[in-house]
Amino acid sequence: MINFIIIVLKVIFLLGFLIFIHEGGHFLVAKLCKVRVNEFALGFGPTIWKKQGKETKYALRLIPLGGFVSLEGEDERVESKNSFSEASIAKRMAIIVAGGIVNIIFGLLVYFILMSSIGNNTSLVVDKTMPQYAAEQSGIIAGDEIIKINNKKINVKSDIDKILSKSNGEELKITIKRNNEQKEITLTPTRKENKSTGIYLKSGDNSTKIVTVEKGSSAEKQGLKANDKIQKINGAEVKTREDIVNVISSSEDNEKLIFTIERGNESIEIEVIPDTLYTYYIGVQFKLAENNILNNMHYALYETRDFIFTITDNLKMLFTGNVGLDQMMGPVGISEAVANTSGVKDFVYLLALISLSLGVTNLLPFPALDGGKFVLLILELIRGKKLKQETEINLQLLGFALLIVLALYVTYNDILRIF
Repeated sequence: MINFIIIVLKVIFLLGFLIFIHEGGHFLVAKLCKVRVNEFALGFGPTIWKKQGKETKYALRLIPLGGFVSLEGEDERVESKNSFSEASIAKRMAIIVAGGIVNIIFGLLVYFILMSSIGNNTSLVVDKTMPQYAAEQSGIIAGDEIIKINNKKINVKSDIDKILSKSNGEELKITIKRNNEQKEITLTPTRKENKSTGIYLKSGDNSTKIVTVEKGSSAEKQGLKANDKIQKINGAEVKTREDIVNVISSSEDNEKLIFTIERGNESIEIEVIPDTLYTYYIGVQFKLAENNILNNMHYALYETRDFIFTITDNLKMLFTGNVGLDQMMGPVGISEAVANTSGVKDFVYLLALISLSLGVTNLLPFPALDGGKFVLLILELIRGKKLKQETEINLQLLGFALLIVLALYVTYNDILRIF
């Protein structure tokens, strides 16, 4: 019972705080722009607490899944000097994007601080080379520092990983520093193959339920779906994630694996041939970087850069169809993720991740989101006049309707993943 209460408090704090700073961004910029704020509310539905300020009513509402700032003249145009509808386009733009920008800045700042506090970063100085890998065979030795690959500056190990993932095994020109002198070494990365069906299973427990299926993978092509429960492979019972991973990774080229799955109340057999994937390695182990605040901040800066790219890449994959809507996460999924956090660092990481995701998503050019409202203001700027109020309201209503349908779909998938 105590554990449940702690989880509930963690979820309420995380969602409540991120909503608070988001709406707080709108509120503060509106005040700076001298636009009247009628109400600042956290939550939706019936009011459970309220306080009337000099100008603004502050309220807590029953359903803690959002919040809003009600601006004079936002929903209905009002001819008043303190009205949102009468403010300049620049001021309205600033007010609209303020919430998302606050979430983005907060998420990046928290992530940077978190990464700066962890330490134990990997340097670019070689500790040792791996036997029979490209580095050893090309003459790289312990103490060498990798500073460039194909004339591109290398700042952190993740830069090397990205280059290798895109190399397709092609020859690389590596610039190293040895005894304060630069030296160029040419090598062809060592290729290792592994098997994959493109299924992702729930981590942290012994569930054999498929959480997501990668677009274009052999599993998707043969009909495996998210929320299928794998019972057997080739007639042998599988009870854990490790059982499934071991069977797939040890399969031969073009070997057919027969998955017996539970889907709803049915037991279905699906034949899958795992894809053969190739990973490329230089074959070195790096020394740990010196653990001091300046060094940690240096590496944290690049970790934060990669953090941003991860979020934007995920959005790109969503819009290009490489990631399905069934992989999106709503309040129920977030609550489960918060419940599974262990320790302060996990919780703070999730806080930063959700804040950044919330900020970026909210600024997407979609009706009813702040980004959609921003696009309407750009149109107004180009046209030199406002859209008809009826047209603007209809666009917002359409956007809200689509968002509600999406929210229901995402929540449904969240619940299926949990149970």
